[in-house]
Amino acid sequence: MASRVGDHEYDYLFKIVLIGDSGVGKSNILSRFTRNEFCLESKSTIGVEFATRTLQVEGKTVKAQIWDTAGQERYRAITSAYYRGAVGALLVYDITKRQTFDNVQRWLRELRDHADSNIVIMMAGNKSDLNHLRAVQEQDGHALAEKEGLSFLETSALDATNIEKAFQTILAEIYHIVSKKALAAQQATAANATIPGQGTMINVSDPSGDTKRGCCST
Repeated sequence: MASRVGDHEYDYLFKIVLIGDSGVGKSNILSRFTRNEFCLESKSTIGVEFATRTLQVEGKTVKAQIWDTAGQERYRAITSAYYRGAVGALLVYDITKRQTFDNVQRWLRELRDHADSNIVIMMAGNKSDLNHLRAVQEQDGHALAEKEGLSFLETSALDATNIEKAFQTILAEIYHIVSKKALAAQQATAANATIPGQGTMINVSDPSGDTKRGCCST
């Protein structure tokens, strides 16, 4: 069912979280996707920010609510609230900083500890425009993603490479999961349409029958 917020109607609202070390470009990925902006002098995020964008996914209007948080350890206390309700995650590392790639496993553990088990995860090797400073090879990203069962793309918030594609891929995968669940629920309801009525009749009549017998025996 479509919901209405302000003047915008949408069929689905999906919360997606951005995670990864500080400085990998999460905030610029957010601003590039939601406002088509990039700020070279952007400062570290303090706490949590989010922005939204409404777009079409397979003929449905989807409102994407993208959450961005600081990657620094001192803000880790926000974890549970940050992940609550999230159906997608973009796990970002910086291709010019090997440590940010090595920390991907830690971020995955955190996701699996705090987020829904069905969350759709994509790994993004950001700053692909800095290929001359590369410290993580693209095939290393592909290998890790394959091992962990994740989608993977290299992105650049600066020149917008694959930013749109990354979110479209996540949103399409979420939509497929949600629509499959809805279809399964409809089929289950249809299959059981006559059974609950019979079940209710039996449940109601049994106790009443016992009561009548009890009355007669006294």
